[in-house]
Amino acid sequence: MDNRAEVRDFLTTRRAKISPERAGIPVSGQRRVPGLRRSEVAALAGMSVEYYAKLERGQLGGVSAGVLDAIARALQLDEAERAHLLRLAHEADGTSALLRPARRARPWTVRPSLQWSLDSITNPAILVNNRQDLLAANHLGRAMHSDVLATPAPNFGRFTFLDSAARRFYPDWGLAADMLVANLRTAAGKDPHDKGLHDLVGELSTRSDEFRRRWGAHNVRIHGTGVKGFHHHVVGDLTLAYESMDLRAETDLTLTIYAAEPDSPSAHALTLLASWAATIQAPAG
Repeated sequence: MDNRAEVRDFLTTRRAKISPERAGIPVSGQRRVPGLRRSEVAALAGMSVEYYAKLERGQLGGVSAGVLDAIARALQLDEAERAHLLRLAHEADGTSALLRPARRARPWTVRPSLQWSLDSITNPAILVNNRQDLLAANHLGRAMHSDVLATPAPNFGRFTFLDSAARRFYPDWGLAADMLVANLRTAAGKDPHDKGLHDLVGELSTRSDEFRRRWGAHNVRIHGTGVKGFHHHVVGDLTLAYESMDLRAETDLTLTIYAAEPDSPSAHALTLLASWAATIQAPAG
């Protein structure tokens, strides 16, 4: 991806999201831009407008941490957005090459010990990479994501935007779509030379207007913890907390474990899901 274009678009979209009122700037007369002007961001960051304009044009190479921090404060960036800005700056001066994950020579396959570990988890558990490919799951994770796994080369991006079943699986489809694209945008910032991710973004941008619009928003996020809603075609609605964690032995893979509040309708639905999964996987005889 073109680093300068990424920097320009990211800073421009962040600037457009901050209203003068939110930034504490008095408003007078009519404004032609939806958010802050460049001059206002520069003033908030304590730098000349010429210097800030140069940075917003994508010239972040060699910029100090202090300047980046001042821009982050002026634009009121959250933790994920601040980290994304730092990664773009590292990419601009070439230092991010040292941080990129090593390329795998062969297609990834789950290690037996990793699959055993997944299978030892009683709640739904799945393993995805930065491109949101569904690589592995435990018994209940496969049952929960049976719609996703029914597709060739299961990928949450293709499922969310190209498969009609996603509109049922995610009751709040818009939120799920926003989160998915923000995860992909964050991954692109971590490794802008990932050809597989480039190809996926190109495919989804070509085939889905919904994806293309969200990708252009340049939103990023840290995928860590929260609550998601699902609708499984057998057991119905599920409201599940999730915890996501990176694997030390696999730097670009994320393990997500889902759990229901004890004795809640969703907990009972998970019990039913486990029973259903056992029946469809039981040997015939």
